Amino acid sequence: MLVLDDTDRPRSKCTTQIYQVHTFKDKTSGGTRNGQCLVVLLLVTATVTFPVGVEFYMPDPAITAWTKQERALKGRGVPKKARPAKPERDPAYPTKQAVAVTLLKRFQTAFSWLRIRAVLADALYGTRTFLDETSALFGGVQVISQLRKNQKVRFKTREWSVETYFQKFPGTPLSIRIRGGVEQVTTVGSARLLVTAHQTKRFVLAMKYEGEDEYRYLVATDMSWRTEDLVQAHTVRWLIEVFFQDWKAYEGWGQLAKQPGEDGSRRSLILSLLCDHCLLRHPDQRARIERKQPAYTVGSLCEAVKVESLMQCLWQVASSENPQERFQQVAAHAKAVFAPRESGKHMVGRDLGRLESTPSLVYRAQVALKTAS
Repeated sequence: MLVLDDTDRPRSKCTTQIYQVHTFKDKTSGGTRNGQCLVVLLLVTATVTFPVGVEFYMPDPAITAWTKQERALKGRGVPKKARPAKPERDPAYPTKQAVAVTLLKRFQTAFSWLRIRAVLADALYGTRTFLDETSALFGGVQVISQLRKNQKVRFKTREWSVETYFQKFPGTPLSIRIRGGVEQVTTVGSARLLVTAHQTKRFVLAMKYEGEDEYRYLVATDMSWRTEDLVQAHTVRWLIEVFFQDWKAYEGWGQLAKQPGEDGSRRSLILSLLCDHCLLRHPDQRARIERKQPAYTVGSLCEAVKVESLMQCLWQVASSENPQERFQQVAAHAKAVFAPRESGKHMVGRDLGRLESTPSLVYRAQVALKTAS
């Protein structure tokens, strides 16, 4: 299966040299931040999971400026005919959906022999154009996305919001296996409905896990699948969030130096993605995968690699003809590489001035106070 999603990488508020940096909404604080955005394509196989496509995304600056102006004018009550028309989108700044389709086309061209069972994406990609293009790209493959709760669906001759429909026809308990592992009871309702915005029938599902109060609404293109299969397939989408966490925390994308320009961003990006691929080639990891055993986590594998490097260094020192001399060489090299750097936090060695009252100015200050009173 292929999983699509986008992720943000915060940068400095004053940066001007980093490739495609823009302002985006911060999901944690509700405010705005400066940073980069990437659309990522993840391949989930029966054995391993790894990224197979990634591309930078940046909103069209002209449309962004128009949206800001439009919001301000509407707030002041300016009628629509007096407001500027929306500018045409610049092809140099495609939408996230267009970027995602480009990644899928590249993958299909490079790996046309690979059988894809389903493509998974969140609600941002739940548009008619994206669903139809993606399904046709892989010969009618199942595409699973999400609908907003206020999207309209038609049942017979009546049109409801998807939330209202499933309040009228609530779901029933269904036991599924989360990503083929732990069994869990969910509440699921499903129906083949005409989605008004898509102008075609889709397989629409409402599901919530045990302990949740609100439904999430799924939409699927292939209506020949069973309800339980759709729900279990959707649980795989969470794996891309795990990849994002590993990628940023352990594989360098959240820690590498901020190199300027497009080449600087792409080189550090490719290096961090190669790290994810290389960890799959680690002998211990390969042995686990070949024996059909659970693979090691990225964090624990990175720690194991660091320990292996240390042990190898110690073994080379111990097995050399002159261990003491060899150890001194290694120690000198380590000190040169990991030399302490000067801190700007401590004030030692700096002159901040006298930072005290000047006797000759005491009288002048008293006069100024009397004059002010």
